[in-house]
Amino acid sequence: MRVVQQICLVASLLLPFICSRGQAQTNLNDIHITPKGSAQADAAVHSDNAANGTISTTVNLVLVPVTVMDDANRIVTGLGQYNFHLFEDKHPQLIKNVWMEDEPVSMGILLDVSGSMKDKFDRAQDAVKALLQDSNPQDEFFLVTFANQPTLVRDFTQHVDDIQGSLPFAVPKGYTSLLDAVVLAVNNMKKARYRRRALVIISDGGDNRSRYTERDVKSSIKESDLLVYSIAVCDREVRTQEERLGPELLAEISGLTGASAYLIDNPNSLPKATEHIAVQLRNQYILAYSSNNSRADGKWRKIKVRLALPRSIPTLYVQARTGYYGPK
Repeated sequence: MRVVQQICLVASLLLPFICSRGQAQTNLNDIHITPKGSAQADAAVHSDNAANGTISTTVNLVLVPVTVMDDANRIVTGLGQYNFHLFEDKHPQLIKNVWMEDEPVSMGILLDVSGSMKDKFDRAQDAVKALLQDSNPQDEFFLVTFANQPTLVRDFTQHVDDIQGSLPFAVPKGYTSLLDAVVLAVNNMKKARYRRRALVIISDGGDNRSRYTERDVKSSIKESDLLVYSIAVCDREVRTQEERLGPELLAEISGLTGASAYLIDNPNSLPKATEHIAVQLRNQYILAYSSNNSRADGKWRKIKVRLALPRSIPTLYVQARTGYYGPK
């Protein structure tokens, strides 16, 4: 918590929490590394699973979405199968295929409309618009707003105008039912068209109104097979304990899914954060492997992805889901 508070004092800083590191955002352009000879994904597996941007199991096949970035938080493309090492419960796994495609995503946008967002709401709306504009044209979206209670304002649609047209009608007031909003969004995601699924949360503080607990939400997230990106707008003068713990809570939720959590203290940086999220979603690697754990015990299995790169390449950072539940 001390780290989060110190970061909030840095003016105009956009800081993603990526795999337990904090690197200042300086450039959102992507960079490309040309591999010596990356392996191609098997055609049959690619056809069945390329659209799946979230981790899942099909028979004995596990798919892991992975994002790679450099020190400036630029997206790194062009890596091959030999550049990744994957471990399940600390046991090395044989990666069968690696591919990257800009496949459509089913996305839920969760927008905080509590009273504390009043002075930030214009930029929050701009952030939503930036996310919609930079996403794949085939993506589908739904919009949930939350204050005293969460509301599904607009259900799944591929028409971005439907989402944008709903934003001006929101009036910031009331408390913050963040956890209830996440549960509502996770449940609504069951109607998604695509297997690649993501939530994007925009909020300025912690929860002070929900019926569901942090434990409930984290359990639901771990079972949901989706990415949860979050943007915490940090007030310089934090008044309540919930607001102080809010960024940490969002970072923990995002970290479970292998997605980025952004902590910013300047609302003007909100659109840059959502633009970066859109770039990440359109430039993810999918790692496919067959687990060497044949037990059908339904237990949580931890995943760790590491990079294998030549010494001449600068340090890169990998972002991936922390695990999945095995078959029952």
